[in-house]
Amino acid sequence: MKYNINQSVRFDIVSESQLSLIYAQEETCQKPLKILSLFSGCGGMDLGFEGGFIAPYKSVAPHPEWIEKQISEDWVSVKPTNFSIVFANDILKEASLTWTRFMKRYGYDPSLYRTESIVDLVKQHKNGVKVFPDNVDVVVGGFPCQDFSVAGKRKGFDSMRTHDGKIRTADLPTEETRGKLYYWMKEVIDITKPKIFVAENVKGLVNMGDIKDIIQADFSHADGDGYIVLPPQVLHAGNYGVPESRERVIFIGIRKNALKEGVAEALENENIPENLYPYPQPTHNCTLNDKTLAAPVVLRDVLKLLKEPEESLDPSQRFYSKAKYMGSHCQGQKEIDMNAIGPTIRSEHHGNIEYRRLSLEHGGTHTDELRKGLQERRLTPRECALIQTFPPDYQFVIPQDYNWKRFTVSASGAYKVIGNAVPPILAYHIAMRIQNLWSTLFK
Repeated sequence: MKYNINQSVRFDIVSESQLSLIYAQEETCQKPLKILSLFSGCGGMDLGFEGGFIAPYKSVAPHPEWIEKQISEDWVSVKPTNFSIVFANDILKEASLTWTRFMKRYGYDPSLYRTESIVDLVKQHKNGVKVFPDNVDVVVGGFPCQDFSVAGKRKGFDSMRTHDGKIRTADLPTEETRGKLYYWMKEVIDITKPKIFVAENVKGLVNMGDIKDIIQADFSHADGDGYIVLPPQVLHAGNYGVPESRERVIFIGIRKNALKEGVAEALENENIPENLYPYPQPTHNCTLNDKTLAAPVVLRDVLKLLKEPEESLDPSQRFYSKAKYMGSHCQGQKEIDMNAIGPTIRSEHHGNIEYRRLSLEHGGTHTDELRKGLQERRLTPRECALIQTFPPDYQFVIPQDYNWKRFTVSASGAYKVIGNAVPPILAYHIAMRIQNLWSTLFK
């Protein structure tokens, strides 16, 4: 597969010649393990399980065996995994457009990405339509988090949204409301019977009464009580080389009858042996006070090579939120610290996107930049994506024409899908841990 860069786009961090070298392989190799992805968004989890993407060197330096090619002092490409995507799904138009555009370079046809709601897809299957592929090894999915997030209204199971994103009209929630879409992920697990599944949501879920326990129990009932669902863990992305203060709860379930003899009993113990534990070990000392780990990856590590928007030929850097400063009492009005990790990137309106720099009038601290005449502005979609560890060649703002007057995906749509995503580097950690355990766990 040859990678042909859109001639109207030039990325700031990697050149066209570097991209041609990275994506020069003629064919995508057949991989042995099949991934079915739900609530795929723009592909943060999928990209992590796929591998073979550009990443900050400092993010993966503790695992030199993961590095495929050194691109520059600061950037590398990571090795492909043994996983390949056979199905992806999300109802958000911008997510499907960005996912399919980037994933073409791995040989994935756009038809692989389904845009119906998961509820409709399961109903089609139950009506005899062939929807889901056979012989799925892994199901992954970040079921919708807005109803559990501290940044949202925390409706949880009482969500006011239906499965397709519309406002609910009935007085009582049903199994098809957005807050219960994890249940439909469980239904897909019933149907496809993967050896392992990985489900993701916001940390706020664990603080909402017994919701975490209900979800864990429901997942364990998949395929007739056929899964061991391990105690869910909250992973801080900064401890895995992501320059972002982002915490996510991860559920991992493993099919009992696929395990080797004696493994099920070990996984059901209160203290799971380290050689069977599928959650990845931290590599960076962000929140753990462990000096044996690598130093945190900070914003300067990933943003320092970017041009200012007016100088960039990358649409994801050039077009950004122009929302005015709304006062320090509002969300999203803070300035980032280039020598620290970044804030949680939110899937929010433009006025909630943090500032790359503030003016002196608004308390700006980047005085060296201000002296050079650089203006107060919010983070661009490219900056948000790099903070999330999406590769610097992932195109989020997609123009319709060479004049950049109309857009297939606008800056607003780009912010939305970036903020909803799992950081690819965090997902890569999970994928590589599962890959390394595969032959130990399964028959």
